Amino acid sequence: MEKYEKLKKLGEGTYGVVYKVLDRTTKAFCALKKIRLEEDNEGVPSFALREISLLKEMDHKNIVRLLDVSHNEKDLCLVFEFLDMDLRMYMDSFPDFSKDQDMIKRFMYQILDGLSFCHSRRILHRDLKPQNLLIDQPTHTLKLADFGLARAFDVPLKTYTHEVVTLYYRAPEILLGPRSYSTPVDIWAVGCIFAEMVNFEPLFAGDSELNHLLSMFRILGTPNDDVWPGVSSYPFFKKTVFRQWSSQSLGTLLPNLCSNGIDLLSRMLCYDPSQRITAKAALEHDYFKDVRRVA
Repeated sequence: MEKYEKLKKLGEGTYGVVYKVLDRTTKAFCALKKIRLEEDNEGVPSFALREISLLKEMDHKNIVRLLDVSHNEKDLCLVFEFLDMDLRMYMDSFPDFSKDQDMIKRFMYQILDGLSFCHSRRILHRDLKPQNLLIDQPTHTLKLADFGLARAFDVPLKTYTHEVVTLYYRAPEILLGPRSYSTPVDIWAVGCIFAEMVNFEPLFAGDSELNHLLSMFRILGTPNDDVWPGVSSYPFFKKTVFRQWSSQSLGTLLPNLCSNGIDLLSRMLCYDPSQRITAKAALEHDYFKDVRRVA
C-alpha cells in the first residue's frame, strides 16, 4: 500500500493493528487496519472476507466507509475513512456531555439510523459499544464502525459463536446461553449505550457473565415466563437459582432523562427479544420528534 504514508499507530483491535495514514494521492487522512495473516493459513481468513463483503454493502451516512482493500501472503489491509474520535473518547473529553440532552438525542438518532440500515439488509453488528461508534467532531456526525464480528443472517437463525459482545452491552439472551439470536441483541446494546451517555457510567456492570446478569436483575427485576415467555427453558436459567428482585424505576435511576427518553429506553431494554423495539420503530418514537424535523 505504497499510496499511503503511515503517520501513527491508533491502537490494536481483535484481529490487527490500526494506523492513521495519509493518502498520498488525495491528501486525505485514512484509518488503515492491518490484519496479520496466520502463517499456516492459506489466503485471507474468513472473518476478514466477511467484514469486507459486508462493508462494501454499507453505503450510509452513519456507517464508516471502506475505501480500499489490499492483501498479500502476510497481511490484509483495509482502509477506512478517518474519524478522529470515538464515543468513549468523546465522553471522557467532555465531562458535562451527560447534561447535553440534545446532543445525546442527536447521537442516539444517528446510531439507530445506521443500525436500521444494517438490519434492513439482514446484517447484525453484534459488537456495539462506545469504542465502535466514531465521531467527526466538527460536524458531530456519528458512524458505526468495526464490523469484525458482524454476520449476515437468515431465517431460521443459525447458531452463532458465543463470545461476540463486550460484557457491559451484552443482551440477556446471549448470557443465558441458547446461542441463537437476532437483531434485538443490537438494540439491547444501544439501550445500554443510551443509559451510559445519560448517566456517564454503565447501567449494568458485572465482572463476570453471572454478575452481569445479576446486575440486570437488580434493576429490571428477575425475569420469569410471564414477562419473558420461555426464559425458564434457557440453559443457564434452568440450572441456576436466582434471587427474586423487583424492578426499579428507570426514571429514578436516570433523573436527567425526559419521560419520552425513559419510555424509549424501557422498550430497548425489554427482556423478551420478540417484544424489544426495532431500530426502525425507535426512529419513529416521540423521543425523536424534534430531531426528525431537522434530520
